[in-house]
Amino acid sequence: MKITKRDFIVASLTVCLMMTGIFASSKTAVMESSIFDWNDIEVKTTKTGAVRTVFRSQTATLDEFECHITTLNPEETSHPPHKHPEEEILVVKEGTVEALVNGQMKKVGPGSVIFQASNQMHSIRNVGSVAATYHVFSWHSPGSLKK
Repeated sequence: MKITKRDFIVASLTVCLMMTGIFASSKTAVMESSIFDWNDIEVKTTKTGAVRTVFRSQTATLDEFECHITTLNPEETSHPPHKHPEEEILVVKEGTVEALVNGQMKKVGPGSVIFQASNQMHSIRNVGSVAATYHVFSWHSPGSLKK
């Protein structure tokens, strides 16, 4: 049996179409409604305190939605002032922190909410005498996530 050029082309096109169908139908799992129990979230010790990664996933409306919980020991900073394209919200659970927002440092405590806009310098530091814990929520709008 001799394979002709036409047979090869037809077979190649068939394989290409099948692969296109497979890749087009494979989607990243979209996070559904969920509950994340504080007691079930793994705690990882860091040099400045601890971090709990709650989730990092695609949702029905976002390319990526992420939540982690940081605990900073007294007088510690999670990282130097920086900026990034995604926006984020921080919710102070306990302790007292000083946050850089719009070029100014401001001290806030439990229940306070900090919004960090896209591409604006920000940082956070524990200025209290006990550990400070805060939740961080960040998201990538459709098309903004670099792949």
